[in-house]
Parts: sequence; structure tokens; C-alpha cells
Amino acid sequence: MNTKFGSLTQRMNHFREELLEVQPYVCAQRALLTTESYKKHADKPIVVKRAHMLENILENMNIYIEEDTLIVGNQASSNRSAPIFPEYAMDWVIDELDKFDKRDGDIFQIREETKEELRSIEEYWKHNTVKDKGLAYIPEASRVFYDLGIIKAEGNITSGDAHIAVSYGDIMKYGLKEYERRTVEELNRLDLTNYENMSKYHFYQSILIVINAISFFSKRYSNLANELALTSQGKRKEELLEIARIMNKVPYEPAQSYYEAIQSMWIVHLVLQIESNGHSLSYGRMDQYLYPYYKSDIDNNLISEEYACELLTNLWLKTFTINKIRSWSHTQFSAGSPLYQNVTIGGQTSDKKDAVNPLSYLILKSVAQTKLPQPNLTVRYHKGLDDRFMNEAMEVVKLGFGMPAFNSDEIIIPSFIARGIKEKDAYNYSAIGCVEVAVPGKWGYRCTGMSFLNFPKSLLIAMNDGVDPASGKKVCEGVGHFRNMKSYQDLEKAWDIIIRDFTRHSVIIENACDLVLEEDVPDVLCSALTEDCIGRGKTIKEGGAIYDFISGLQVGIANLADSLAAIKKLVFEEKKISTKELWQALMDDFEGDEGKRIQNMLIYDAPKYGNDDDYVDELVRKAYDVYIDEVVKYPNTRYGRGPIGGLRYAGTSSISANVGQGKGTLATPDGRKSGEPLAEGCSPSHAMDVNGPTAVFKSVSKLPTKEITGGVLLNQKVTPALLSKDENKQKLIMLLRTFFNRLDGFHVQYNVVSREILLDAQKNPEKHRDLIVRVAGYSAFFNVLSKATQDDIIERTEQAI
Repeated sequence: MNTKFGSLTQRMNHFREELLEVQPYVCAQRALLTTESYKKHADKPIVVKRAHMLENILENMNIYIEEDTLIVGNQASSNRSAPIFPEYAMDWVIDELDKFDKRDGDIFQIREETKEELRSIEEYWKHNTVKDKGLAYIPEASRVFYDLGIIKAEGNITSGDAHIAVSYGDIMKYGLKEYERRTVEELNRLDLTNYENMSKYHFYQSILIVINAISFFSKRYSNLANELALTSQGKRKEELLEIARIMNKVPYEPAQSYYEAIQSMWIVHLVLQIESNGHSLSYGRMDQYLYPYYKSDIDNNLISEEYACELLTNLWLKTFTINKIRSWSHTQFSAGSPLYQNVTIGGQTSDKKDAVNPLSYLILKSVAQTKLPQPNLTVRYHKGLDDRFMNEAMEVVKLGFGMPAFNSDEIIIPSFIARGIKEKDAYNYSAIGCVEVAVPGKWGYRCTGMSFLNFPKSLLIAMNDGVDPASGKKVCEGVGHFRNMKSYQDLEKAWDIIIRDFTRHSVIIENACDLVLEEDVPDVLCSALTEDCIGRGKTIKEGGAIYDFISGLQVGIANLADSLAAIKKLVFEEKKISTKELWQALMDDFEGDEGKRIQNMLIYDAPKYGNDDDYVDELVRKAYDVYIDEVVKYPNTRYGRGPIGGLRYAGTSSISANVGQGKGTLATPDGRKSGEPLAEGCSPSHAMDVNGPTAVFKSVSKLPTKEITGGVLLNQKVTPALLSKDENKQKLIMLLRTFFNRLDGFHVQYNVVSREILLDAQKNPEKHRDLIVRVAGYSAFFNVLSKATQDDIIERTEQAI
């Protein structure tokens, strides 16, 4: 597939080709087993009911071992099929049964038999799902923001939380038996005359049920491998017998080899997915915790580097088999069926030394060979990052599938320490999902992604005296209409009032979601594997994690910047457009000669974010500061219940929500027409950044990035021809080092693909089956995206160096 990093082994290449040819199907098996278990254990406490649910699934779901694989474990009845999680939501599933295979993007096939199976459980789940209860929890005054699309939180109540990484290193080192031992120890010391310990008792019982179920699940694969070995010959027979041996051991027992460690990690990762369907379930710093096993086996000549690489590529292929189906409305926020399963490499050790090791290079090589949207690969950058490793990472970037992304230790670690994270833990952070960051095994759910707040739509409401112009509904008290404003300060005052009010409603919506998730779907396994849930006798949502900080996501930052600059300059300073003229042009969607004249002025005669222009950059920073100042006032539902923090901060990792939220947003004062996508992440609006990548970096660095601990997502696009020259690659590396060393750069990632290729892929998708693009904080196959998302990627600015 490429010459620089070598090619997949023959069997891994065959496995990859098989997976790419697979048509994703909807799988009803988990839904049926979940419903069966909920009915059988209806009288049990919810945490015990959830444990028995997972037990029933792991004991009875279909399992299989692919012909080419060395790593075993499947999520659904077939690879790339997506299970249904009825406890979270069933209304959209039933409503879309006949539409899954007719979607514009993220298409899933579905058999008539599957439709009937899902319809058979519909009645049980009516008014009985997390979504049903979550929406009912939201007070009426806040619910209007959800219904109008000003604040979206659908993902929170239609699937599990995740946005987390457990401590896979500890699982490999100690095995689940150690978690079992600790649980029994805590259980035996409980004084059950104290009523507060009753919930701990049931939590501990549920952990024991789940650990036993995972051990049984693993042994099912061991037995299957032994059965298959009876009819196999030669090398494959030996491989199957080795699989049987390993699966009879891990993850219950500690791993003692590189192969065992990878298999132990995979089966736990898989069961976490089966438990809750939460995306952004990440692997953490794999080059750190897996390296001792790799080094020992290499040093003792037990494995070769080639075999070690093959096992990694096998792991990535298995990672790609996991799939997730979302409602169509939610799909527009997560185009390409992403799971955001992030692997972090590089960075620093806890004693502040460069953490790059031979396995860091091998992970780069294996990801390059596999060339898939999963896993999501992140390099932790720091000033002392080895030049050779930086060059190697850039060679992977050149392959054009959007990886790796780069996160900066220089801003993230100090930001963590300032928030009360212990220095040793801060140095052990990893990327979670897209660009969000947390400490593996010690951080609660949803470090980023609680809700989505539409900044441009909020601005329109601020201009319209608190009335949503799209629906005509008054959502809050304003300070008057834009037509009557006399100065830019009047607009600033309106923004201040509106955004603070909207922020409070976003907190109310998030709290409602969190309370229902805590009450209805406690995740037993994930809680058991997160410190210190066992010690506290609490699930994650009850406050069991060591750290618990969360953030919502703010969408359309560049649109807000350009809108504010256009209004300040053209309306109030130069008076080229009156307030009445601008408002009418917005309501007319810039139609007609006058509308087009005003639109052109907004686009071409006002400063634009992304060009290192203090005029616009300072305006958006000041506007963003209002949100940040307000959101930090409101702790989350775990505050005071155990974790350090329990607080909120900002985040810009808006994934593909810019497309979905753009559809519901009228024309904006930056010249954008109604329904068009908003700018994604903190990236500039399309074609508005005309002064090159250095200017973009400078504009982004003026945002309050030290306060946006939820992630500052920056997408950049360059052509393959540009990076084909080594001198340009070196220039790009120097740019990155400047961005992270001298400026307050948090994150950057690259699409290395030409506009011509993307346009041809739209017209001739069969010729571009392997084309992968960076959508937002994740990559996806271009062909599976909706046309709107494809168009959004095509229109991104191509940077020169």
C-alpha cells in the first residue's frame, strides 16, 4: 500500500479487503438480549440489572473467529454491523427502520427479519428509555432550546457516554482478578446497617457478575478456537491452539507477553463498547503501557518486529470492525459513523523526559500500513520531541488519511495542573476521541461533548431581542432589536445577556441528561476500571472518578468572529450598511440585487478571522470570554461527591456538527447564506483565510486556548504535491514547532488531498474506495459521507507554505 512503511502481511491485507467489502447491517441481537434480561430482572436494582444484562449478552451473543485473525472478539453478529441499544432510545430506530438503507450517507442495510425483531420489542421500551426520560427531565423553559436546535444534546441520551480511556496498562499487569479481589475486600468490610452502604453493596455485586461474565466470554472464544483447531492444519492449527490458550487466561489473569497484552486489551475494549455504545472510547498512551511487553519479547527473541507489527495491524483491523448507528439527526453531527477510538503516542514521561520509544515508531508504521479511519492516532508534541520521530510522523501525514493529529503538551499540561490535576497525572494525559484530553483510568465521562451551543444562531437571537428568527419564538429577554441599536456596544451588551442565558440553559440540559444517565444506565465495567470507583463504592456518574471535568462544544466560532467584525466595521464605524438594511438582507437570505450587494460587502470588505488581524481576532476572543466566564460558574452533577473538579470548561471539538447546525441557521452577518455549513472547530471559514498557515496559527492562538481545556480543534488542508518536496515537509515541521512552542497552539491536523481528487471521488466513488479524509477531529472514508459533508471538506482552504 506504501513503500515508506512497508505493506501489510498477506493475511492482514486479505482481512482488510474483506472488511472494506462488507456492507454494514443493523444487528438486533443485543437489543433482544437486553430486553430479555431487563424483563427477567425487573425487580433488581438498576446497577445489578445492568450487570445481568451484560452477562446475558456475553453468554448468548453469536461469536466467531475470522480466518485471517490472530486477535479475537466481535461486537455484533457480523463485522461492521451495528448493534441497537434499546435502553437508550427506540423511537428513532422504529421511525427509521425503512430508511437506514436509503440515507444520503452512513448507510446501513437491514433485513426484514431484523425489522420485525426490533418492532417486537418496541412496546416494552415506550416511555421507558433514557431519551424518553431525559427529555421529560428537561424543564420546559430549557427544552425549547433543545427543540429549536440552539442547544443540542441528542448524543447524550441516545447512547452511552464514553469519551474516556481506562487504564489498560493496569488491566494487563494485574488482570481483572485484581479488580475482583479489591471488590470482594470492599464488599466484606461494608456495614449494611448503614443505609448508605446498600447502594455500594449492589454496585460491588454487579462488578463481580460482570467480571465473571467477561471471563466466561473469553472462554467461549477459547473453546471455539479449540473446536476450529480440530479441523485445521499446519500453521493455522497452531495459531488457533495459541488463541485458545490465551483466551483461557486473559483478561482475568495478568498478561505475560506482548500478544497476551494486546488480546487482553482488545477484549476489555470490546466489552466496554458492548456495555454502553459510547463513542470516543480510547486506548490511551499505548506506546507507554504496552512497551514493556514488547521490549521483553523482543529482547528475549520471542517475537520479531515484523510479527509485533502484524499484531498491531490486526488490532487496528479489529478496531475497525466496531460500528455504531445513530439517528439521522445525530448522524449529521457525526458523519462517517466515527467511533473516535484514539491512540496516543509520544509526549513526555512523568519525570519530563521524551517518552518516544521503539513502540512509538512501530505504532506509526502499523497505522500507516493499515490506513483506516480507526484508530484515531494522536501524537503528543512537546519542545523536546525527537526530530526523527517528528519526521516519521510527518511521513504518515503525507499518506493523506488525516493522521496523526498533534496535541501540545506545552499548553495542555499547564492547563491541567492549574485545574488541580496532580503533576504526575497531568504528564500522563492522553487524547480522548477527537482532540479532547483526560487522564486514562482516573477521569470521568464526557471530558468533552456534553452539548452543542450554536454561536451564530445565538448572535441572531441577540440581534432579534431574544426571539429566534427562524421560528418566531421568544426564548429569553433581550435588550432591543438590532434595527434600533446605535452602537457596537449595544450589540455587545445584547450578546453578553443572551450568551449567559443560553449557557445557563445548556447547563440545565446537560444536568438533566446526566441525572437520567446516572439513574438508568450505570456502566458497571467502565466504573470498575476507573479509579477510584471501587474504593468509593460509586459508579462514575455518582462521583467515583478521581477527576471529573466536562465541557460542552461551541459551534461556529469563525462565523461569529467574521459576523462581529462585519457589523462593527461596516455598520457602526464606516456606516456603509444601516442596521435595518443588514437585518432585512439576513431575513431575505441575501436574495435580490440589494441583498447580493450587502452580502458582497460583508464577505469582501470586512476583516476575517484566520488572517492574524487583531481587529477581528480580539472581537471573537472578547465574545468567547463571556461564555467562558459564565460556564465556569456551574459545577456538574458530581461536584462535591468525590472527584477533584466537578467543573466545566469550554471546547471547540464540534465534529461534523457544523454541517447539521448550519442547516438550521438562517443567513449570518458574515455573508453566509441560510442552511450552509458553519465553520468547524476553531478553523477559519472556507476561503476566508488568505494569508497562509502562519496567519491562521496566529489567529487561533489569540483565542483563550488556556481556558478551552475541552480542546481547540484546528483543521488544515494541503495538497499532496506540496508535501512531496522534502523542503516543504521541513517547513511544515518548523511551522508546527513555532505554533506549539511560541504560540498557544493546542492542536492541529491535516488533510493532504487535492480538490480535484475530492471532486472526482464525488463523481466516480467506485474509483476512490480507499479515499480517507479528515472530517473534524476524526477521519472517515469519503464515500460514506453525505454530500453536504463532502462539499464542506472540498471547500476548505488549501494552504501553501
